[in-house]
Amino acid sequence: MNTIIPIASGKGGVGKTIFTANLGIALANKGKTVIAIDLDLGSSNLHTCLGIKNRHPGIGSFIYKKGISLESLIVKTDTDRLYFIPGDSLLPGTANLQYFVKQKLIRGIQNLVADYILLDLGAGTSYNIIDFFLISNTGLLVTTPETTAILSAYAFLKTTMFRMLFRSYPPKSRERELIHNFLTEKLEGTDNSFLNLPELLENISPGAGEHAHTQINSLYPRIVLNMGRNKQAIALGSKLRQICKKNIGINMEFIGYIEYTDQMSASIINRIPLVLSSPDSQFGRSLTTISGNLLHIGYQDKPKLYDSNEDIKNLGDFI
Repeated sequence: MNTIIPIASGKGGVGKTIFTANLGIALANKGKTVIAIDLDLGSSNLHTCLGIKNRHPGIGSFIYKKGISLESLIVKTDTDRLYFIPGDSLLPGTANLQYFVKQKLIRGIQNLVADYILLDLGAGTSYNIIDFFLISNTGLLVTTPETTAILSAYAFLKTTMFRMLFRSYPPKSRERELIHNFLTEKLEGTDNSFLNLPELLENISPGAGEHAHTQINSLYPRIVLNMGRNKQAIALGSKLRQICKKNIGINMEFIGYIEYTDQMSASIINRIPLVLSSPDSQFGRSLTTISGNLLHIGYQDKPKLYDSNEDIKNLGDFI
């Protein structure tokens, strides 16, 4: 049985892809078989962070060419037990996936055989990214201790909760309509939060509120605070926890803190991941700690969601 870990960020420039590459190496060094998949569709560069030349077919081939399996795209890396599936940069234009293609890709990922499957997702809050993040209920969200990054991380988690709850009920249902209408209103600075939704849902459909409670409690993202420079970084992380708990009812865990290092630029230029070139550096020790933490997590079942095919409908649902 594989453990799928989607890795996302609310905004670009927070070090998500560099983190994914080095985490894959750290997990492999602990004896785990790892497949790192570049799902930053439209802007794939995980190969660069892994030190691999971009000459292999990848996700674009799986999407556009018949008879290509996801397994056939797996590439060996220089690290034992770490494998890689490239992105789409050799076949651009895959950023906007059709519904049935997205589902095919998700099924292919779920059928891969490895201890850990790391998904390097694109930055932002598009529904393609959110749906990949929701493959697992314990994805990692990478952010930096800057106000804009923290606000973007909050926006990502808010959209994820909305998307999860929306997909928790059948298409064209009254529950979906209520959730959509609720989320069009501003939560910040009011007494409203996602925690009010179960009661409202229960009023229109017996059992719908309890189901919403179950879904809300099933989402447990883990946060990596990257490129920290001082103690104020921890304070901003605490702020993210507070606003998420108050407004959207999300419990979260800060699974790692990584200090800023000026060694990172050289590692990218030299195409040697820092956890390999400097395993005893603060960065290397942080990645070792984070990978160790992941090994001891009790992963729960992912949220049970209805398929979402709004992007192939002109009418019908409420988004």
